[in-house]
Amino acid sequence: MISNSLFGKKYLDIQQRQVDVGLCDEDHVVVKVHACGVCGTDINFVRDWSDDPMPLGHEIAAEVIEVGKNVSSVKVGDRVIVEDCTMCGICVDCKSGNAQYCRNMYNMENQPGMGQYMSVRYNCLNKFDNMDYVAASLTEPLAVSLTAVLNADIPLGGSVIVLGPGPIGLMAARLAKLRGAGFVAITGLSATCPREEARFRLAKDFGCDLIIETDKLNIEDAIKTRFPNGIDRAIVTSPPQSIYDALKVIRFGGLITFLGLHFGGKNVINVDVNDLIFRKITLRPTFAEPAVNFPVAIKLLENGLVDAKKIVTHTFGFDKTISIMQAVIDGSEPIIKAVMIPDKTA
Repeated sequence: MISNSLFGKKYLDIQQRQVDVGLCDEDHVVVKVHACGVCGTDINFVRDWSDDPMPLGHEIAAEVIEVGKNVSSVKVGDRVIVEDCTMCGICVDCKSGNAQYCRNMYNMENQPGMGQYMSVRYNCLNKFDNMDYVAASLTEPLAVSLTAVLNADIPLGGSVIVLGPGPIGLMAARLAKLRGAGFVAITGLSATCPREEARFRLAKDFGCDLIIETDKLNIEDAIKTRFPNGIDRAIVTSPPQSIYDALKVIRFGGLITFLGLHFGGKNVINVDVNDLIFRKITLRPTFAEPAVNFPVAIKLLENGLVDAKKIVTHTFGFDKTISIMQAVIDGSEPIIKAVMIPDKTA
């Protein structure tokens, strides 16, 4: 079958291509995509990526429509989440209980999640039942946030700062509270545009104790007024240069986990190693590949512990892709999370 699928690069050069989709082998499954979220990585691609167009979309909720002969774990009609990178299960790291270090992963085989159909290997799928496809599409980014929060190893009742109020940061703040943090702050640019206003409103709703508008208030002053010795944990979801702010407010022996990327040349920072050593600061990168924590993320969404309806503010079809991504970039719409629905026509 033919799938209309989206690829993109710098300057919002978004291309709709027709891709032939079918069972690659007897271990594959064909799914119909019902919802695919817009990730910060997609925005990085269409804003900053200058090489060949990249496949767009990896936050996928879909329906099984065809299965290979060897597949017994799913059947036609099942509702599934597609993992973008799946552990192999047989390498030394996987068999040693360290699947997060697997380097023999199954992937999406250059197929965009922002398309009508995909062919994926059966073990890349997670079944779900008790939510709609739009809510289910939050599974992948929620799993990313959860991995960051678990990597932060938050002490019970501890203090946390989340840098970056995008969907990943907002969900990380919510999860930090669920994980037992006594105080959570979140940072972002001033709420002078509809996007930031909406995100800060949700930050309050998600239980953030302090919102720091970084171009109005000095982060170090805001934190050290409350915590003179610094904060226990920092979770950096914004671009790499935000690590500088985390280093200013982290306490002696504190931990900073970071996952914010940049594809426009600002991915390199200078770090004072002496400072890290003398203050016993841990820098811990978070990269949620292969996919981990999907089953827990599904439960959190199904049980309403993370409310998808508060996060997903906009849905769109193929015809609105450029305008939605432009609005995410410039902040002109109150978008917290946008989700593509391939069949949506208005």
